[in-house]
Amino acid sequence: MSNHTVTTLCRRLQALCVFRELLDTPMLRAFLEFAKTTERIDAYSRFVYAIYQGGGNLTACVRKLVFENENVYVTALAKDASIDPNVMASVDRELETLSEFAALKPSDFAALLGETPVAGFSSESVDLRTAYAARVAEIHKHGYGIFATSGMFRLSDVEERKIEPIVSYDPVTLDSFIGYHEERERVLSNTRAFVEGRPAANVLLYGDAGTGKSSTVKAVANHLFEEGIRLIEIRKDQMKQLPFVMEQISGNPLKFIIFIDDLSFNRNDDTFSMLKAALEGSALAKAKNAVIYATSNRRHIVRECFDDREGSDVHRNDTMQELLSLSARFGLSIQFGKPDKKLYLEIVRELAKQKNITVDTEKLEIDAEAFALRRGHRSARCAEQFIDSLL
Repeated sequence: MSNHTVTTLCRRLQALCVFRELLDTPMLRAFLEFAKTTERIDAYSRFVYAIYQGGGNLTACVRKLVFENENVYVTALAKDASIDPNVMASVDRELETLSEFAALKPSDFAALLGETPVAGFSSESVDLRTAYAARVAEIHKHGYGIFATSGMFRLSDVEERKIEPIVSYDPVTLDSFIGYHEERERVLSNTRAFVEGRPAANVLLYGDAGTGKSSTVKAVANHLFEEGIRLIEIRKDQMKQLPFVMEQISGNPLKFIIFIDDLSFNRNDDTFSMLKAALEGSALAKAKNAVIYATSNRRHIVRECFDDREGSDVHRNDTMQELLSLSARFGLSIQFGKPDKKLYLEIVRELAKQKNITVDTEKLEIDAEAFALRRGHRSARCAEQFIDSLL
């Protein structure tokens, strides 16, 4: 690569309009500095460092940046809005430039670095125009921006409200479960209807601890990731941020599960009304491309005390009915009960098989029952803890 070619490619990259945000990434910043400065060693090293951070392949790094970029073209496409011909022409031109950039090799920089050893990276030829066209043709499955490559998200704890990917999210799959097949099938069927644009319900999964309620929701989200499902987990204390979350995903081509784990309320909980509004479909609190899935150990969600029944409310019965009917606002309620002895031992045997534990079956079951007795209950979690203790 000659100095003239480096300068030309630099100029073409600086002319990006649709994909302009890419210029603020460390990799592009380092390359542009390399092309303009005479002190190239540091700039090149930062350029390669950014490639290494992305896995070591320049082409893959550029492809990821392009696919995840949230720009005026892809957002208009997602909304089926008309697109200015000038924007479409810019997209083609800029993707051609980015294809050339993505195909650079270490040898292209060698002459410009003199005798300095050149750190290596991999790359290959790529046609980003064709790849991008195929990608956006199924935008309802792939999405854009931060939702393009991650499957699970959470609401940030920092003061600046932000939805952020969960880097190490639970990779649990549906075929890893033992028992509760009917319960999981109901959750999966409802979610598949949601994906396909058919009527779908908000779901409450309730029942005993350790029966796999949360894992079921996450497994369903993982199973339908390629079909356009994303999961956003919010805590109960973040419930007031529901309108913000709904606003951020409204109009997005993907479908979202708003997941609230271990849900319960006190009688005077001020977040009660926000969830109630979302479940009732309030325009302020609910997006059309979202459903709410919640887990709870309580069927009625709201903690009820005897003092509540004897309170001073003039219309006490009406108040109690409102509190206790929150669970009824979920269109689908699914109970996960404690496993009986037969199911508990089935889970133990299957887990032992999966973990390659070779123990006499009779002894395994006796020890598993003793383990559950010490814990005070049988559950899928208890079975897993027993197997872990053997390991």
